[in-house]
Amino acid sequence: MSTTKPVERLYTFKEYLTYDDGTDKRYELEDGVLLEMPPASDLHEAIITFLLIRFYLEIQRLGLDWQVRPSGTGVRTSVKKSRLPDLIVMTEEQRQSIQGKWAVLELPPLLTIEVVSTESVKRDYQRKPLEYAAFSIPEYWIVDPLEAKVTVCLLNQGRYNQTVFTGNQQIYSPTFPELALTAQQVLTA
Repeated sequence: MSTTKPVERLYTFKEYLTYDDGTDKRYELEDGVLLEMPPASDLHEAIITFLLIRFYLEIQRLGLDWQVRPSGTGVRTSVKKSRLPDLIVMTEEQRQSIQGKWAVLELPPLLTIEVVSTESVKRDYQRKPLEYAAFSIPEYWIVDPLEAKVTVCLLNQGRYNQTVFTGNQQIYSPTFPELALTAQQVLTA
């Protein structure tokens, strides 16, 4: 007798927004399937906090009406997909678009950052760049403590051009062109 693997229930975007399993687990939506996001490691959290502070200070220094937000704000990349980036930078208009609603942007943020963990390598390097490019996110960083590198992906004609930064190389960001950060500073936050 053969056993059949049960088919996972497919969720609509609206069901995803209101999903509550009675726990504090966080989920992304990928092609209608809920993907549980495991808790972040200490280093993962330290990198996110470091970048959050550095971006916040740069936004304040420049007097911009932007916000930087950690992983609580989602990005709807298509009809059946919603991601929870580790960090996003968004405009005031985008912030207002989610005010009083579910914190899921339906407009592309200025910058999205993912910090790679062992279970997210394929998603962060293969799936998310395709989704983020199709959604027209102009800048996407892949911060990879496993490989000791920061990859900056810049949107060019619907695809990302990638530049890898390691060690003491200064990271170039068109969103924050005056921000002086090296890959090592980010990776050893």
